[in-house]
Amino acid sequence: MRTVDRIRVRAPFATVFAAASTVARWPAILPHYRWVRMLDDGLVEMAAWRPFAGGIIKYPTWWVSKMTVDRGAGEIRYRHVRGITRGMDVVWRLVQDADAIETEIVHTWDGPRWPLVGRLAANLVIGPIFIHGIAARTLDGIKRAAEREFEDSRVNSRLGRAAEVASPFTGKAEPRLEPRKSRE
Repeated sequence: MRTVDRIRVRAPFATVFAAASTVARWPAILPHYRWVRMLDDGLVEMAAWRPFAGGIIKYPTWWVSKMTVDRGAGEIRYRHVRGITRGMDVVWRLVQDADAIETEIVHTWDGPRWPLVGRLAANLVIGPIFIHGIAARTLDGIKRAAEREFEDSRVNSRLGRAAEVASPFTGKAEPRLEPRKSRE
């Protein structure tokens, strides 16, 4: 099974990468995420809802993966180690384009270890319905959050507000553009 989800995000690379890699903040910015817990040894436990019927029915999903962040390469990688998707490889790739960040999530997996039907279940149900359904919502939410933070920083800059503002992704003060000097 292989699923690919993509979106263009009109915000600086640093903002998009922070939103994508600061997974502990995801439940605050992604309504379909139930929780994210940082475990020992680079493991992260995640739980999300997969909504059906316009959100009336929510199916719970859960997994644990080893997370590796490579900012220089613009990649965030996961190897699922627990849950039904054990053995799945996930890579987020962020690439600067002329006016946006091309953000892509690729999931690859041979399917659950169910005799006869594992690969079929992965290709016909788990990949296109669950994985794609959650990944597409995740990308949409990351796009909204990063573009909103970027726009807020632009507005604050135009208004001459503080040069440092706490990032919603890291909670730390991050430099912003200096206020414009008046021309006299």
